[in-house]
Amino acid sequence: MEWKKEIKILLLMVGLFLFLFYLPVGNPRFDHAVSESLALVKWYAREHVILCLVPAFFIAGAISVFINQASVMKYLGAKAPKVLAYGVASVSGTILAVCSCTVLPMFAGIYKMGAGLGPATAFLYSGPAISVLAIILTARVLGLQIGVARALGAIAFSIIIGLLMAFIFRREEKEKTEAQMAMPEPEVKRALWKNILYFASLLGILVFANWGRPVEEQGIWFAVYSVKWILTATSWVGLGIILVFWFGLRWWKLLLLVLVPVISELIFINHMLSFGLASAALAIVLLTEQGELRSWLNASWDFAKLILPMLLLGVLGAGFFLGRPGEEGIIPSAWVSRLVGGNSLFANFFASMVGAFMYFATLTEVPILQGLLGSGMGKGPALALLLAGPALSLPSMLVLRSVMGLKKTVVYVALVVVMAGISGLIFGAIF
Repeated sequence: MEWKKEIKILLLMVGLFLFLFYLPVGNPRFDHAVSESLALVKWYAREHVILCLVPAFFIAGAISVFINQASVMKYLGAKAPKVLAYGVASVSGTILAVCSCTVLPMFAGIYKMGAGLGPATAFLYSGPAISVLAIILTARVLGLQIGVARALGAIAFSIIIGLLMAFIFRREEKEKTEAQMAMPEPEVKRALWKNILYFASLLGILVFANWGRPVEEQGIWFAVYSVKWILTATSWVGLGIILVFWFGLRWWKLLLLVLVPVISELIFINHMLSFGLASAALAIVLLTEQGELRSWLNASWDFAKLILPMLLLGVLGAGFFLGRPGEEGIIPSAWVSRLVGGNSLFANFFASMVGAFMYFATLTEVPILQGLLGSGMGKGPALALLLAGPALSLPSMLVLRSVMGLKKTVVYVALVVVMAGISGLIFGAIF
């Protein structure tokens, strides 16, 4: 009825008025929490959008355009051999040193292309959780026991969570698979090895541009770090050559893609600016194309529109409630430290829940946990946070809801939190 609609509008207006009326502006903790939320989203925009998300959006768009559905179904579909599907998905993180947000566009790409829910969620968890760099850093800083437990737990988690998701939503997956099997076989436009090299160049750009500085300035990890931008540039040039020979891009556009970052680097000597301008040049070049190259840009833009607003909103919320590493949000960090001491059931599950909602950039969870362990955090809750934190965050939850729906998102989050809490409890009891 019309009067019910008007009452809802009235209640909404009254609620908004009361919220603004009692807004605690001037309260030091509230003002600092607002400042922290803005500082975190500013840091995220500077450190992750250009180097992480932009190439991830291009990769997601490429998956939806250049990988045919039959290939996805063959290796990651609900009817694919489970050993193959979950084996591929569960170790993906060893080459993708990405955070829980950066993996989202790639997850959305393979999920929308027909990957089974189980293998797709295994990939979603393993992407940020099984980074070789993160596991090595964990072992060196927090101890070998926690490092090994994190590695084994993350691989096992990705497989178990994927299998449970597939089982819980088996009816929907069955309908999805039957509908896909009725689709005609798509035309193969280029050889598989050409697509592999194309995606390898895209992944090379993403991985090398985000290669973190290791703790010790020696060894293979530091050697790669010292030439990361050379490797990034090599991957970029390789991508351009591939686009010319196998995708029909004209030569003069390749020169544009190469000259823009080179000139920018010579003038500004700023790697991030050069990377951003190179990405803009690629977008402009694709905008002038037709066919599958233009479709690649359109698909990438669709993913950006779907994911980026929710991510930034989630980062704002995470900063407001929990603050940045070393800073406080509206929730005092002392509360968290006191609640995760020992190895009680509550401490482990509280740690896993805090980790699930807090945003961790790649590798930052290790120094944060180092400080918490020094403040009295138990080893069990530390592992629980390590297993839940990098794989989840409030921003990623908001995006997952828009990609696979509220019900699947809630189940996925609950599985991660419960399994992380139980694993922490067992680990704390043993060690």
